[in-house]
Amino acid sequence: MAVLVTRPAPDNEATAAALRKRGFEPMLAPMLVFQALPFQIEDSRDFRGLILTSTNALRAIASHPLSRLQGLPAFAVGARTAQAAREAGFRDVRTAEGDATSLRELIIASVPEKRGVAPLLYLSATDISRDLGGELGLRGVNIVAVPVYRMARLDDFTDAVRAAFARQAIEAVLHYSRRSALAFIAATRRTGLEISALALPQICLSETIAATLRDAGADRPIVAKTPTEADLLDALEQTVRRKG
Repeated sequence: MAVLVTRPAPDNEATAAALRKRGFEPMLAPMLVFQALPFQIEDSRDFRGLILTSTNALRAIASHPLSRLQGLPAFAVGARTAQAAREAGFRDVRTAEGDATSLRELIIASVPEKRGVAPLLYLSATDISRDLGGELGLRGVNIVAVPVYRMARLDDFTDAVRAAFARQAIEAVLHYSRRSALAFIAATRRTGLEISALALPQICLSETIAATLRDAGADRPIVAKTPTEADLLDALEQTVRRKG
């Protein structure tokens, strides 16, 4: 029996390796695909820090000159993004606890509330589930958001994934974001698998993701204790063990 991983590439390969270590058989079914976007940051513009909510932002800017940014304080949403920032040459990396709320509070605690001073540069996706910049702006922290990548929805399954559903060879599904969960739901409807696929345990990184799946008809969404992959996989193990 396989565990379906809806996480985008290339991060889904790391998830597959972690699943194998725990004795699971992963099946990769990325529901979003990364696309870097053209962007421009004015050389004359000053910033007092950088906001990173995903390693994808670092992938998107990898081919651009970074020396101007690498000396700025970089506020990373979690440990994985922080490590990627250090590997990209950022020297002052500050790490939140893996979610947007803790990142917001870290920034507010670290950046004095001063309107009119140099803003923070938020390297964002085109589609964001939460208006972090707006929340910070209400607290007096100026933000300039520059979209540098998009995650395009696939809304369909490969033939191999369809066949695995057909022979009931999938025992659970891992979900990492609301947008990928929406794409997964769309794919189940497109392929006529909505009832059987949503009947499986849906292991979710957050309650927001679980609510999206619940609204679509899933009766077994399970939420990780914290928004980390380790707790997500712990929830998977506990669910499959109880089922078995």
